[in-house]
Amino acid sequence: MDHFLYRNGALHAEDVPVADIAAAAGTPFYCSSTATLERHFSLFEEALSPAQNLICYAVKANANLAVIATLARLGAGADIVSEGELRRALAAGVAPEKIVFAGVGKTPEEMRAALEVGVGQFNVESGEELEALNAVALSMGVRAPITLRVNPDVDPKTHAKISTGKSENKFGVPFDQAPNVYARAMAMPGIEVIGVAVHIGSQLTDLAPFEAAFERVAELTRRLRSDGVTIRRLDLGGGLGIPYQRVNEAPPLPFDYGALIKRTVGDLGAELVIEPGRLIVGNAGILVAKTIYRKQGADREFVIIDAAMNDLIRPAMYDSWHDIVPVVEPEAGAARLPVDVVGPICESSDVFAVQRDLPLIRPDDLIVFRSAGAYGAVMSSEYNSRPLVPEILVSGDRFEIIRARPTFDEMLKRDHIPDWVGRVDEADG
Repeated sequence: MDHFLYRNGALHAEDVPVADIAAAAGTPFYCSSTATLERHFSLFEEALSPAQNLICYAVKANANLAVIATLARLGAGADIVSEGELRRALAAGVAPEKIVFAGVGKTPEEMRAALEVGVGQFNVESGEELEALNAVALSMGVRAPITLRVNPDVDPKTHAKISTGKSENKFGVPFDQAPNVYARAMAMPGIEVIGVAVHIGSQLTDLAPFEAAFERVAELTRRLRSDGVTIRRLDLGGGLGIPYQRVNEAPPLPFDYGALIKRTVGDLGAELVIEPGRLIVGNAGILVAKTIYRKQGADREFVIIDAAMNDLIRPAMYDSWHDIVPVVEPEAGAARLPVDVVGPICESSDVFAVQRDLPLIRPDDLIVFRSAGAYGAVMSSEYNSRPLVPEILVSGDRFEIIRARPTFDEMLKRDHIPDWVGRVDEADG
């Protein structure tokens, strides 16, 4: 469910015509819906109730402060993977004790920053990281609360680049090695063991891999407790998928996901932590672009738009699909023709859709990429010296720019020419 609907022939973001936002902000731009963010967060609350739980939003999915703050106001924690994300979560109002610090490459400096503010949990991913965290904690005179992220060697049946729970992936401690690593952790004076963590991948559209992973977590928890290890928290990660192709896809609902969690680990009496990202923000956001040209090629027609792969890299990186719709609603029964939708960047991979059947799109028409709220703006860049696109947040009949488009002068001023290079005009003189 989202709040981007046609009214009187015009696409609206909640109660705001998308064309009005385009007139104010220019194109391309990202737009997120507050109502959709709130609705999706509430679905997870309902799914896990009445179990004791903490829903930590995965900041990497969309790191805008306004988005994080919207969720923090609802009681969300934050799943972070860097000091930058730590600072964003804190700035947006997330309580430190509701922050989970994940990631395979935490530096001692990042560990220190997290310990200083008192994050609630570190998800430790290796014995080597455990030793480093213990040393940092001891140097500060504190204990670091940890779960060990185990790798259950479960195939999540998702894209290879977002699979994290198989044995060949870089994430987590191999399942069979976990008891020994826990024993080491229990002997470390700077470490406080609080639980078990797992995360097997992103955009999962089948509950079976979750079930296999959670059953292994339950098995490990019972063994650890029998060995005298205190396990009071189970961090089950995130990864539940969303429908990018709305006609053909129907991923499991949060309610079904919650029922699975209760069935597999609900009898263990532990606090449950989940870390959804994509499902909360994915369908809560769109990318709006304008058509520049229609170009007739040798054997196909191209629709060239002002958004590019630097703005939305998912199609180029993952061959992903985004539904594309015009801002002006097509008439019923309007003809649809196959076109390639492409951007202006000098890369053959700057393609959003190949031979997609779309209604007639003319130059200067506005089009929308649906389901662009996750891994869209947050992965954007200034490749080809294209300014980052603005981000907009809508609430009812109001909207605000929550990340401004930088000017070309602002982009250039971030670079510095050393004195020994000099300036072109000086060299010519």
